[in-house]
This record gives sequence, C-alpha cells and structure tokens, in this order.
Amino acid sequence: MTKMVWGGRFSQETDALVNMLNASIGFDRRLYVYDIEGSVAHCRMLAKQNIISDEDASAMVVALGEIKRELDRGGFSSDDDYEDIHTLVEKALVDKVGALGKKIHTGRSRNDQVALDTRLYVRDVIHQVMGSIRDCRETILRLAEDHLDVLMPGYTHLQRAQPVLLSHHLMAYYEMLTRDYTRFEESQARVNVMPLGSAALAGATFDLDREMVAESLGFDQISRNSMDAVSDRDFVLDFLYNASMVMMHLSRLSEELVLWSTQEFGFIVISDAFSTGSSIMPQKKNPDLPELIRGKTGRAYGHLMGLLTTMKGLPLSYNKDMQEDKEALFDSADTVQMCLRVMGSLLGAVTFKTDTLKAATEKGYLVATDLADYLVGKGLTFREAHEIVGKMVVFAMGKNQELHELSLKEMKTYNRQIGEDVYAWLDPQLTVGRRNIPGGTGPDAVKNEIEMAKQQLKTEGGGRRTEGR
Repeated sequence: MTKMVWGGRFSQETDALVNMLNASIGFDRRLYVYDIEGSVAHCRMLAKQNIISDEDASAMVVALGEIKRELDRGGFSSDDDYEDIHTLVEKALVDKVGALGKKIHTGRSRNDQVALDTRLYVRDVIHQVMGSIRDCRETILRLAEDHLDVLMPGYTHLQRAQPVLLSHHLMAYYEMLTRDYTRFEESQARVNVMPLGSAALAGATFDLDREMVAESLGFDQISRNSMDAVSDRDFVLDFLYNASMVMMHLSRLSEELVLWSTQEFGFIVISDAFSTGSSIMPQKKNPDLPELIRGKTGRAYGHLMGLLTTMKGLPLSYNKDMQEDKEALFDSADTVQMCLRVMGSLLGAVTFKTDTLKAATEKGYLVATDLADYLVGKGLTFREAHEIVGKMVVFAMGKNQELHELSLKEMKTYNRQIGEDVYAWLDPQLTVGRRNIPGGTGPDAVKNEIEMAKQQLKTEGGGRRTEGR
C-alpha cells in the first residue's frame, strides 16, 4: 500500500492486518460523487477567501471533474492503493496537478469530510426512497379503485371478524406507506445540515465561509457545534429506523399475500412471472418474492440495532467505530428500494378471486355485530344485545347454519322485538354499506378515501434527486 496521508507521525510501516481492518474503500467508494462535489465547493470557497489562488482553485476543480468522469467509468479499480474514498480522490488529484493537489485538504479533516459526504448521500437516497414509496402507493390506490365493489372478510386474531371492502383493506397499506413517506420527509431537515468547517472536532483556524459552502451544496443550515457535527450519526439512524418501518409494513403486506395465495385461503393468484417452483415437487408454485421481502425485514432491523449499539457508548467526538455506519446505511438503502420496487410490480401481478372473497364473508357469523346493533336500535343496551347474539351464534353453530339461515321464529325466541327487517342486517353487502362514516368501510367512505389519496399524491413533492446533481 502507498504511504498513508497520516504517515508522517509513524516510523514503522503499517501492518497488513491493520490495513485490512481499517480500510473502508471497499464500501465507501460509492460516495465518490459526493466527495468530489464537496471538494469542489470547498476548493471554490478557499479561493473566495483568498486562502488559495483563483488559478489554483480552477486547476483543481477541472482535475476533480476529470477524476469524477474516470470514476464514473470504473477507473481507479485497485482499491489496495487507497484507505478510503477521500484519500483516493486526494491522491488522484495530486497525480493530476502535482503538489498543488495537497492544498485541497486545507481547513478540513476527514472527520467533517465523511460527515458531509454521508449527509449528501442520505439526502439523495431519501428522495429516491420517497419516490419508490410514492410509486408503491399509486399501485395500491389503483388496485383499490379497481376493486371498489369487492367484499372480503376483515380479520382480527387471524379469525374472520366482519365484512369489509377489499379496497378498504388495501387502503390500510396506503396509509402505512403514507406515514413512511412523511417520516422520510420530516427527517430531511435533520439531514440537511452542513458540517464542513468543523475539521477534526474543534473547527478550523482558517477564515472559512461555511455559509457559502452550504449554499452551493444546497444545505439549509450549517452545524452549530463542531464536536457534535463530526460525531453525529443520528441522521443515519433516522434513515435506518425509517427504512425499518417501511420494511415492517411491506412485511405485513407480504404475509397477507403469502396467506391469501394458499389453497386454504384461495383469495389471490400471483402470476407465474412473479412466482417460483420447486426442484422436487412439480406441482408447486411458491410466493418467494413476498417471502423474501418478509425475510429482508430482519436484515433492516439488524442494521438499525447494530448502529444503535455501536453508538451507545461512544465518547465525544469522532471514533473509528463510526465507520460501521456505512455498510448498514448502504445495504438498508439498497434493500428498501429493491423491496419497494418489487412490491409495486408484484401487486400489479396479483389477481383477486372475487367470488371466493365474497363467499368467505358469508361463513363464520361475520354479521353478528350488525345483529347486535339491530337490537340496540330496538331499545336494548349493547351489552344486552351482545349477550343475546352470542347465544344465537351458539344455537346456529349447533345447527351448522349461519345467522341469516335461522328462521324468524327461532330468532324471536331470543328477543320478541326481532322482526322481518332483521334479515337486511344479516346481508354482508348491506352491513358494509352501513359503515359510511369517515374512515369506515362503507362504499361512499372508501370512495372518499380514494379521492383524498389522489389529491394527496398530486400535492406531494418528493421527486427523485439524481446523485451528484
């Protein structure tokens, strides 16, 4: 390995094992766009402050542009020559412009440099994830709108509970992903703080124009405490938590897709293009994609818990432990974006078996609550009605009948106020139609929910940003 940028203090060559454990170039290479972007802004500011000449700054900016283009093409592939992406860029600059390139590090440390690069990366990837969340929400919204008249059982404890509209069920996931979108949106303010100028921990001795750098890089503000700026990874933890929440919601949806695709449920068919088979059982068609999304959720949780554990005992300010944030961050970003893209495409490849879904609402006494409400309308308290209907359910179970199959005479033995009008309360379609309060599963309420979602998507920002801009 070539001489380290910090090698002046050392009289012995660094042991190879140290290099193996210490080097981060194997994973932080993907930050090169941001490292160069930050270096260009820093270089121009140094010239503006007369710390370096305009001519030197121009030469370095041109060279940094050449280095970016070479890295875009996959250049500098021998990672063994570099400790991290910062030294790669700096050494490449020195190779191009000679000793002049060594001026690029004036007034900054790798501590505030890596904090800057990571914030720039997180800021961009947040926009990308928000775009993927939005795409997935739009797919769910289309499915809900296409299935407005489809009934299905709603569940509690994985037991059939009450009839609901399939659209209402789907829109529950729209709401979850909307909260995820909002979480990422809210975290941007904490990400968009410019740390450069904090140097190693105490700030720089040069007259740096930090506001100029912040403005040129699109930051809303500069950091207010240099020690916090170089040791803060809260914004990475925010991202990991937000990603974990997205994955949890995708995992819940995945679990339902797995269940619904079984012969036992038979609610959906996943297209062959989004299914896999068995190496030994010719008849099998497996829902591997939702299973993998469900499995990768644990991966996202692990990254969050890992970095929380890393950070919990670190004194101020920078410690090398914090290098462990990168692989967790990069992998979580890749994982959540891939899973969102897959889920959006997978949902578009699902066929709902509407007859099976409706038939499932007609078995299991799903209208029992409506029958209790009917009795309340006759003057009973809800607790009285609840007890009566419970006994009616036991009676119907003994006859292997549903509530609507009981005769009026049989029902009147439980309460004489029950009349012929009771049967309108025992039709799943009609029971759903009664729940048109805001947020309910009634058709009008769900249509309104879908319209509000459409307007919400129209008014949102959250477009994707391009890396490096």
